[in-house]
Amino acid sequence: MSSLLHITNGDSFTEKLKSLKIKGDIITWREMLCEGKTLTNVGSESFWKTRFEFLNKNYKVSKSWFIEKTLKEYRSLCNHKQQDEIVLWFEYDLFCQINMIAVLSWLKANRKYAQISLVCSGKEDKTKKLYGLNDLSDEQLLEKYKNKVVLTQDDIEYADYVWQLYCSDNPIRLENLTDFSQYQFDYLPDALQAHLQRFPSIKNGLNDMENNILRIGKNKKPASKTQFLNEIIQNQGFLGFGDTQYERALSRLRPLFSSFNPVRLTKKGKEILESKTSYYSCIQDNDVYLGGALKYNFLYNTDTGRILKL
Repeated sequence: MSSLLHITNGDSFTEKLKSLKIKGDIITWREMLCEGKTLTNVGSESFWKTRFEFLNKNYKVSKSWFIEKTLKEYRSLCNHKQQDEIVLWFEYDLFCQINMIAVLSWLKANRKYAQISLVCSGKEDKTKKLYGLNDLSDEQLLEKYKNKVVLTQDDIEYADYVWQLYCSDNPIRLENLTDFSQYQFDYLPDALQAHLQRFPSIKNGLNDMENNILRIGKNKKPASKTQFLNEIIQNQGFLGFGDTQYERALSRLRPLFSSFNPVRLTKKGKEILESKTSYYSCIQDNDVYLGGALKYNFLYNTDTGRILKL
């Protein structure tokens, strides 16, 4: 085993990293902890049981797939005990940032003596575009690797603290975090803001992502569902979600569309988008978690940018 371990954000980047011929072993973190209930004790039996139940119920993930893809890779991580240097490869978005702080929480508990570094893609040039790791050339990736950020003990403790808050039953504690600038996580503030905006809006009961879906449907009038999904993914800000997550969101919002081929909103859909009426009572579900908090126990006030407990 190499004394260097890389932990990546997904399979496609793992393949790219292998092609760069950087020394070290590679583990792929196959989870989407930004969705569904999370527990603070990453890697425990109760943690994986909770995750499997969510993925099985909402994404039809089979037990054999979960064991083969997620748990085997996690056990491989557990078996890499000797590495004195660990490099994390993650991106700017909510999907990646939540996985990142969970991995750091696990490393804090289980790899106390390793040097942990971070390579994080996002703002790479003077444009407003945010880049994923797979968007970068081999030269750019090697340059980022050369300039990787070595995390201090304080950074790691802070990531663990944010993870504990993310898993708590009250998102208001996350909202009160203000000391990001003291730590080396450039994209965490925007990712957490995107997280808070996933609670239903006080104006119409839909969250920022759901309102964005309606807005794109109304304004862009995509000709097909495929085109619609592409538009949503291109214009999703800091979420970093994929097709499967948006397919699930569209099935929740289905009653607000008269058609997906072409995309057309119903009269009610338009009224909800204009905040003339609320969809809260129709979409409310007492079993939907964002981290440790029940999604429909809180409202997001878009005017003040604050969370309210119901």
